[in-house]
Amino acid sequence: MRRRVVITGFGCITALGKDPETLWKNLLAGKSGISRIENFDPTDYPTKIAAEVKDFDPEQYMDKREARRMDRFVQFGLAAAKEAVKNANLTITEENAERIGVYIGSGIGGLSTWEEQHQILMEKGPRRVSPFFIPMLIANMASGIASIELGAKGPTSSAITACATGTNSIGDAFRLIQFGQADAMITGGTEATIRPMGMAGFLFIKGNVYSQ
Repeated sequence: MRRRVVITGFGCITALGKDPETLWKNLLAGKSGISRIENFDPTDYPTKIAAEVKDFDPEQYMDKREARRMDRFVQFGLAAAKEAVKNANLTITEENAERIGVYIGSGIGGLSTWEEQHQILMEKGPRRVSPFFIPMLIANMASGIASIELGAKGPTSSAITACATGTNSIGDAFRLIQFGQADAMITGGTEATIRPMGMAGFLFIKGNVYSQ
C-alpha cells in the first residue's frame, strides 16, 4: 500500500532570503535577488548580473574548521538541511535514524574548488593540490555531509540531472517514503556555480555569446 507523503519543514539559502520566512516575504513584495556579481570581476563577461547569495556566513550553521573543508555548494546544502530539520521540529535519534534519509542533489558540484585547485596545480604542481580536493568536489558530498552532521542513517544519495536536480531529488525522496523505504527524507538541491568558469560555460558556446 502506498503511503501518503507530506512536507513538514522548509530550509533555504537563496539570493532572496536565507530562511523561508524572509524568502516568502521578499517574493510577496516583488523584490529581485538579481544584482551585479560580487564573487568575481565580471568585466569581461557579457552578463554581469546573477542571483548571487550574499553575506552568507557558514559559521552560523557549522564549525569553522569543517566549513573550510567544504565547497560552497556543500555549505549551502548543509545549512538549508539544518534549517529544514529545525523548521519541521524533527528530532533524529538512534531509534529513528535508520528510517530518515538524505537526498540532496547538485548538478555540477564543487566548481569553486575545481577552479582553485586547478590554479594551484598549474602554478605549484600536483603535490600542492589539496588532499580534500575530491571530497570537496564530488556532487554527492552535500548529501553525505548532511547525513553525517544530522545523524540521518537512512537512504542517502544524490541526483545529478542538470537544472532538474532539486526536483528530481524531491521526487526520489517522495517515492522512498511512499513505498515504505523511509519514514522521513531531507531533500532538495544545492548549487554554487556563479564562478568565472561557470559563467563562461553558460554564457558562451563555440565562441558565440549564448546569453545577452
